[in-house]
Amino acid sequence: MAEWLPIIWGALLGVALMLYVVLDGFDLGIGILFPWGRDERERDVMMNSIAPMWDGNETWLVLAGGGLLAAFPLAYSVMMPALYIPVILMLFALIFRGVAFEFRFKSNRSRGVWDFAFTAGSTVAAFTQGLVLGALIQGFEVEGRGFAGGPLDWLTPFALMTGFALVCGYALLGACWLILKTEGELQAWARHAAQWLIFVVLGWIALVSLFTPITHPNVAERWFAWPNLLLLAPVPILTAAVAGALFYSLRRGAEWRPFLLTIVLFALGYGGIGISLWPYIVPWQLTFHEAAAQPESQLFLLAGALPLLPLILAYTAYNYWVFRGKTRPDAGYH
Repeated sequence: MAEWLPIIWGALLGVALMLYVVLDGFDLGIGILFPWGRDERERDVMMNSIAPMWDGNETWLVLAGGGLLAAFPLAYSVMMPALYIPVILMLFALIFRGVAFEFRFKSNRSRGVWDFAFTAGSTVAAFTQGLVLGALIQGFEVEGRGFAGGPLDWLTPFALMTGFALVCGYALLGACWLILKTEGELQAWARHAAQWLIFVVLGWIALVSLFTPITHPNVAERWFAWPNLLLLAPVPILTAAVAGALFYSLRRGAEWRPFLLTIVLFALGYGGIGISLWPYIVPWQLTFHEAAAQPESQLFLLAGALPLLPLILAYTAYNYWVFRGKTRPDAGYH
Protein backbone atom coordinates (compact mmCIF):
# COMPACT_ATOMS: atom_id res chain seq x y z
CA MET A 1 0.00 0.00 0.00
CA ALA A 2 2.81 2.43 0.86
CA GLU A 3 4.20 2.10 -2.68
CA TRP A 4 0.85 3.10 -4.17
CA LEU A 5 0.10 6.09 -1.94
CA PRO A 6 2.32 8.58 -3.87
CA ILE A 7 0.72 7.40 -7.14
CA ILE A 8 -2.79 7.80 -5.71
CA TRP A 9 -2.00 11.27 -4.42
CA GLY A 10 -0.32 12.19 -7.70
CA ALA A 11 -3.48 11.13 -9.54
CA LEU A 12 -5.72 13.12 -7.16
CA LEU A 13 -3.62 16.26 -7.56
CA GLY A 14 -3.55 15.75 -11.32
CA VAL A 15 -7.35 15.51 -11.47
CA ALA A 16 -7.77 18.57 -9.23
CA LEU A 17 -5.40 20.60 -11.38
CA MET A 18 -7.12 19.49 -14.60
CA LEU A 19 -10.52 20.44 -13.18
CA TYR A 20 -9.13 23.84 -12.23
CA VAL A 21 -7.67 24.41 -15.69
CA VAL A 22 -10.96 23.56 -17.39
CA LEU A 23 -13.39 25.21 -14.96
CA ASP A 24 -11.49 28.36 -14.07
CA GLY A 25 -9.97 28.38 -17.56
CA PHE A 26 -13.21 29.29 -19.29
CA ASP A 27 -14.09 32.07 -16.85
CA LEU A 28 -10.54 33.49 -17.12
CA GLY A 29 -11.08 33.23 -20.87
CA ILE A 30 -14.21 35.40 -20.55
CA GLY A 31 -12.08 38.04 -18.85
CA ILE A 32 -9.47 37.84 -21.61
CA LEU A 33 -12.18 38.32 -24.26
CA PHE A 34 -14.03 40.96 -22.23
CA PRO A 35 -12.65 44.09 -24.01
CA TRP A 36 -14.09 42.82 -27.29
CA GLY A 37 -17.65 43.12 -25.99
CA ARG A 38 -19.13 45.72 -28.30
CA ASP A 39 -21.23 47.56 -25.74
CA GLU A 40 -22.17 47.61 -22.06
CA ARG A 41 -25.00 45.12 -22.57
CA GLU A 42 -22.73 42.48 -24.16
CA ARG A 43 -20.11 42.90 -21.45
CA ASP A 44 -22.81 42.50 -18.80
CA VAL A 45 -23.93 39.24 -20.41
CA MET A 46 -20.34 37.98 -20.65
CA MET A 47 -19.73 38.60 -16.96
CA ASN A 48 -23.14 37.29 -15.90
CA SER A 49 -22.53 34.02 -17.77
CA ILE A 50 -19.81 33.11 -15.25
CA ALA A 51 -20.96 35.03 -12.16
CA PRO A 52 -22.68 32.08 -10.41
CA MET A 53 -19.69 29.75 -10.61
CA TRP A 54 -16.40 31.65 -10.98
CA ASP A 55 -15.43 31.58 -7.28
CA GLY A 56 -16.38 27.92 -6.87
CA ASN A 57 -14.14 27.04 -9.81
CA GLU A 58 -11.12 28.22 -7.83
CA THR A 59 -11.77 25.57 -5.17
CA TRP A 60 -9.71 23.16 -7.25
CA LEU A 61 -6.66 25.43 -7.22
CA VAL A 62 -6.79 25.57 -3.42
CA LEU A 63 -7.14 21.78 -3.29
CA ALA A 64 -4.19 21.24 -5.65
CA GLY A 65 -1.93 23.67 -3.78
CA GLY A 66 -2.88 22.38 -0.34
CA GLY A 67 -2.59 18.77 -1.48
CA LEU A 68 0.88 19.41 -2.87
CA LEU A 69 2.04 20.84 0.46
CA ALA A 70 0.51 18.02 2.49
CA ALA A 71 1.29 14.99 0.32
CA PHE A 72 4.57 16.09 -1.32
CA PRO A 73 6.20 18.59 1.07
CA LEU A 74 9.66 18.20 -0.45
CA ALA A 75 8.33 19.07 -3.92
CA TYR A 76 6.50 22.06 -2.45
CA SER A 77 9.66 23.29 -0.72
CA VAL A 78 11.55 23.18 -4.03
CA MET A 79 8.84 24.61 -6.29
CA MET A 80 7.70 27.57 -4.22
CA PRO A 81 11.07 29.36 -3.85
CA ALA A 82 11.59 28.84 -7.59
CA LEU A 83 8.15 30.25 -8.46
CA TYR A 84 7.43 32.84 -5.76
CA ILE A 85 7.18 35.78 -8.16
CA PRO A 86 4.78 34.31 -10.76
CA VAL A 87 2.67 32.63 -8.05
CA ILE A 88 2.33 35.87 -6.07
CA LEU A 89 1.47 37.78 -9.26
CA MET A 90 -1.17 35.15 -10.05
CA LEU A 91 -2.74 35.43 -6.60
CA PHE A 92 -2.85 39.23 -6.74
CA ALA A 93 -4.39 39.05 -10.22
CA LEU A 94 -7.08 36.63 -9.03
CA ILE A 95 -7.86 38.91 -6.05
CA PHE A 96 -7.95 41.99 -8.30
CA ARG A 97 -10.30 40.17 -10.65
CA GLY A 98 -12.55 38.96 -7.84
CA VAL A 99 -12.94 42.49 -6.48
CA ALA A 100 -14.01 43.63 -9.96
CA PHE A 101 -17.00 41.27 -9.82
CA GLU A 102 -18.27 42.91 -6.64
CA PHE A 103 -17.60 46.53 -7.57
CA ARG A 104 -18.41 46.67 -11.28
CA PHE A 105 -22.17 46.23 -10.99
CA LYS A 106 -22.38 48.68 -8.06
CA SER A 107 -20.39 51.49 -9.68
CA ASN A 108 -21.43 54.15 -12.12
CA ARG A 109 -18.65 56.59 -12.86
CA SER A 110 -15.82 54.11 -12.19
CA ARG A 111 -17.19 51.15 -14.17
CA GLY A 112 -14.37 51.47 -16.72
CA VAL A 113 -11.82 50.97 -13.93
CA TRP A 114 -13.45 47.69 -12.90
CA ASP A 115 -13.74 46.58 -16.51
CA PHE A 116 -9.98 47.02 -16.74
CA ALA A 117 -9.49 45.21 -13.41
CA PHE A 118 -11.53 42.24 -14.65
CA THR A 119 -9.62 42.00 -17.94
CA ALA A 120 -6.17 42.64 -16.48
CA GLY A 121 -6.69 40.26 -13.56
CA SER A 122 -7.90 37.48 -15.85
CA THR A 123 -5.12 37.93 -18.40
CA VAL A 124 -2.31 38.20 -15.85
CA ALA A 125 -3.60 35.18 -13.93
CA ALA A 126 -3.71 33.09 -17.11
CA PHE A 127 -0.28 34.29 -18.26
CA THR A 128 1.42 33.59 -14.92
CA GLN A 129 -0.10 30.12 -14.81
CA GLY A 130 1.50 29.52 -18.20
CA LEU A 131 4.81 30.84 -16.86
CA VAL A 132 4.61 28.35 -13.99
CA LEU A 133 3.89 25.53 -16.43
CA GLY A 134 6.84 26.47 -18.64
CA ALA A 135 9.19 26.73 -15.68
CA LEU A 136 8.00 23.35 -14.40
CA ILE A 137 8.64 21.66 -17.75
CA GLN A 138 12.13 23.17 -17.93
CA GLY A 139 12.96 21.95 -14.43
CA PHE A 140 14.66 23.55 -11.45
CA GLU A 141 18.21 23.63 -10.14
CA VAL A 142 18.26 21.50 -7.00
CA GLU A 143 21.11 20.82 -4.59
CA GLY A 144 20.53 18.37 -1.78
CA ARG A 145 16.90 18.86 -0.83
CA GLY A 146 16.39 22.51 -1.78
CA PHE A 147 16.12 24.93 -4.66
CA ALA A 148 19.54 26.27 -5.62
CA GLY A 149 18.67 28.59 -8.50
CA GLY A 150 17.93 32.29 -8.75
CA PRO A 151 14.64 34.20 -8.27
CA LEU A 152 14.26 34.81 -12.03
CA ASP A 153 15.13 31.34 -13.34
CA TRP A 154 11.50 30.97 -14.41
CA LEU A 155 11.77 33.94 -16.78
CA THR A 156 12.84 32.22 -20.02
CA PRO A 157 11.68 32.33 -23.66
CA PHE A 158 10.04 28.92 -23.25
CA ALA A 159 8.10 30.01 -20.14
CA LEU A 160 6.97 33.19 -21.93
CA MET A 161 5.83 31.03 -24.84
CA THR A 162 3.77 28.76 -22.58
CA GLY A 163 2.35 31.86 -20.89
CA PHE A 164 1.02 33.24 -24.18
CA ALA A 165 -0.14 29.76 -25.19
CA LEU A 166 -2.26 29.37 -22.06
CA VAL A 167 -3.80 32.83 -22.52
CA CYS A 168 -4.89 31.79 -26.03
CA GLY A 169 -6.12 28.41 -24.79
CA TYR A 170 -8.23 30.00 -22.06
CA ALA A 171 -9.61 32.48 -24.60
CA LEU A 172 -10.71 29.52 -26.75
CA LEU A 173 -12.42 27.94 -23.74
CA GLY A 174 -14.10 31.26 -22.96
CA ALA A 175 -15.34 31.69 -26.54
CA CYS A 176 -16.84 28.19 -26.54
CA TRP A 177 -18.50 28.90 -23.19
CA LEU A 178 -20.11 32.01 -24.71
CA ILE A 179 -21.39 29.90 -27.61
CA LEU A 180 -23.03 27.62 -25.07
CA LYS A 181 -24.47 30.36 -22.82
CA THR A 182 -25.42 33.23 -25.15
CA GLU A 183 -27.52 33.94 -28.22
CA GLY A 184 -27.66 36.31 -31.17
CA GLU A 185 -24.82 38.59 -32.18
CA LEU A 186 -22.66 37.83 -29.15
CA GLN A 187 -22.85 34.11 -29.84
CA ALA A 188 -22.03 34.67 -33.52
CA TRP A 189 -19.00 36.77 -32.57
CA ALA A 190 -17.81 34.10 -30.11
CA ARG A 191 -18.18 31.42 -32.79
CA HIS A 192 -16.10 33.45 -35.23
CA ALA A 193 -13.43 34.16 -32.58
CA ALA A 194 -13.24 30.47 -31.64
CA GLN A 195 -12.59 29.45 -35.25
CA TRP A 196 -9.53 31.71 -35.38
CA LEU A 197 -8.36 30.75 -31.90
CA ILE A 198 -8.25 27.05 -32.82
CA PHE A 199 -5.39 27.68 -35.26
CA VAL A 200 -3.56 29.94 -32.80
CA VAL A 201 -3.81 27.33 -30.04
CA LEU A 202 -2.72 24.51 -32.37
CA GLY A 203 0.31 26.60 -33.36
CA TRP A 204 1.29 27.04 -29.70
CA ILE A 205 0.75 23.33 -29.02
CA ALA A 206 3.04 22.46 -31.94
CA LEU A 207 5.76 24.86 -30.73
CA VAL A 208 5.69 23.55 -27.16
CA SER A 209 5.59 19.95 -28.39
CA LEU A 210 8.66 20.52 -30.60
CA PHE A 211 10.65 22.57 -28.11
CA THR A 212 10.28 20.14 -25.21
CA PRO A 213 11.89 17.03 -26.80
CA ILE A 214 14.56 19.17 -28.48
CA THR A 215 15.72 20.61 -25.14
CA HIS A 216 15.19 17.43 -23.09
CA PRO A 217 16.65 14.26 -24.63
CA ASN A 218 14.83 12.06 -22.11
CA VAL A 219 11.51 13.45 -23.36
CA ALA A 220 12.57 12.77 -26.96
CA GLU A 221 13.41 9.20 -26.01
CA ARG A 222 10.07 8.83 -24.20
CA TRP A 223 8.11 9.83 -27.31
CA PHE A 224 10.23 8.65 -30.24
CA ALA A 225 12.02 5.50 -29.05
CA TRP A 226 10.52 2.19 -30.17
CA PRO A 227 7.94 0.91 -29.18
CA ASN A 228 6.85 4.15 -27.47
CA LEU A 229 6.55 5.83 -30.85
CA LEU A 230 3.83 3.35 -31.77
CA LEU A 231 2.15 3.32 -28.36
CA LEU A 232 2.03 7.13 -27.97
CA ALA A 233 1.22 8.02 -31.58
CA PRO A 234 -2.54 8.16 -30.79
CA VAL A 235 -2.02 11.27 -28.63
CA PRO A 236 -0.99 13.69 -31.44
CA ILE A 237 -3.31 11.95 -33.89
CA LEU A 238 -6.27 12.38 -31.52
CA THR A 239 -5.27 16.00 -30.90
CA ALA A 240 -5.43 16.75 -34.62
CA ALA A 241 -8.71 14.84 -34.97
CA VAL A 242 -10.34 16.66 -32.03
CA ALA A 243 -9.20 20.04 -33.40
CA GLY A 244 -10.71 19.15 -36.77
CA ALA A 245 -13.98 18.05 -35.14
CA LEU A 246 -14.02 21.28 -33.11
CA PHE A 247 -13.62 23.44 -36.21
CA TYR A 248 -16.32 21.45 -38.03
CA SER A 249 -18.76 21.75 -35.10
CA LEU A 250 -18.21 25.52 -35.02
CA ARG A 251 -18.89 25.83 -38.74
CA ARG A 252 -22.02 23.68 -38.39
CA GLY A 253 -23.47 25.91 -35.66
CA ALA A 254 -23.29 23.46 -32.77
CA GLU A 255 -23.66 24.90 -29.27
CA TRP A 256 -22.51 22.37 -26.64
CA ARG A 257 -20.05 20.29 -28.73
CA PRO A 258 -17.41 23.07 -29.15
CA PHE A 259 -17.06 23.46 -25.39
CA LEU A 260 -16.87 19.70 -24.83
CA LEU A 261 -14.32 19.22 -27.63
CA THR A 262 -12.18 22.07 -26.29
CA ILE A 263 -12.10 20.31 -22.91
CA VAL A 264 -10.97 17.12 -24.67
CA LEU A 265 -8.27 19.13 -26.48
CA PHE A 266 -7.02 20.46 -23.14
CA ALA A 267 -7.11 16.96 -21.63
CA LEU A 268 -4.97 15.59 -24.48
CA GLY A 269 -2.42 18.36 -24.01
CA TYR A 270 -2.45 17.80 -20.26
CA GLY A 271 -1.97 14.07 -20.80
CA GLY A 272 0.92 14.73 -23.18
CA ILE A 273 2.69 16.81 -20.53
CA GLY A 274 2.10 14.08 -17.97
CA ILE A 275 3.59 11.46 -20.29
CA SER A 276 6.65 13.64 -20.86
CA LEU A 277 7.30 14.33 -17.18
CA TRP A 278 6.49 10.97 -15.60
CA PRO A 279 7.64 9.85 -13.01
CA TYR A 280 8.92 13.26 -11.90
CA ILE A 281 6.93 15.70 -9.81
CA VAL A 282 9.89 18.12 -9.86
CA PRO A 283 11.38 17.68 -13.33
CA TRP A 284 14.05 16.34 -13.62
CA GLN A 285 15.06 16.03 -10.01
CA LEU A 286 12.46 14.39 -7.75
CA THR A 287 10.05 11.57 -8.48
CA PHE A 288 6.67 11.22 -6.80
CA HIS A 289 8.07 8.60 -4.43
CA GLU A 290 11.15 10.67 -3.53
CA ALA A 291 9.11 13.80 -2.73
CA ALA A 292 6.27 12.07 -0.88
CA ALA A 293 5.41 12.56 2.77
CA GLN A 294 5.53 9.62 5.17
CA PRO A 295 3.01 6.85 4.30
CA GLU A 296 1.17 7.40 7.59
CA SER A 297 0.66 11.08 6.76
CA GLN A 298 -0.51 10.33 3.23
CA LEU A 299 -2.92 7.67 4.44
CA PHE A 300 -4.35 10.03 7.08
CA LEU A 301 -4.84 12.77 4.49
CA LEU A 302 -6.38 10.31 2.06
CA ALA A 303 -8.99 9.32 4.64
CA GLY A 304 -10.15 12.94 4.67
CA ALA A 305 -9.80 13.66 0.97
CA LEU A 306 -11.74 10.68 -0.39
CA PRO A 307 -15.10 11.58 1.22
CA LEU A 308 -14.51 15.30 0.58
CA LEU A 309 -13.95 15.07 -3.17
CA PRO A 310 -17.40 13.62 -4.01
CA LEU A 311 -18.99 16.43 -1.96
CA ILE A 312 -17.08 19.09 -3.90
CA LEU A 313 -17.98 17.44 -7.19
CA ALA A 314 -21.63 17.19 -6.13
CA TYR A 315 -22.09 20.84 -5.18
CA THR A 316 -20.17 21.92 -8.28
CA ALA A 317 -22.43 19.82 -10.51
CA TYR A 318 -25.52 21.11 -8.70
CA ASN A 319 -24.40 24.70 -9.19
CA TYR A 320 -23.99 24.19 -12.93
CA TRP A 321 -27.35 22.41 -13.10
CA VAL A 322 -29.20 25.23 -11.31
CA PHE A 323 -27.69 27.88 -13.61
CA ARG A 324 -28.00 25.88 -16.82
CA GLY A 325 -29.41 27.43 -19.98
CA LYS A 326 -28.82 30.75 -21.69
CA THR A 327 -27.75 33.87 -19.84
CA ARG A 328 -30.45 36.52 -20.15
CA PRO A 329 -29.43 40.18 -20.50
CA ASP A 330 -31.98 41.25 -17.88
CA ALA A 331 -30.83 38.86 -15.13
CA GLY A 332 -27.50 38.34 -13.50
CA TYR A 333 -25.00 39.50 -10.93
CA HIS A 334 -26.30 42.44 -8.89
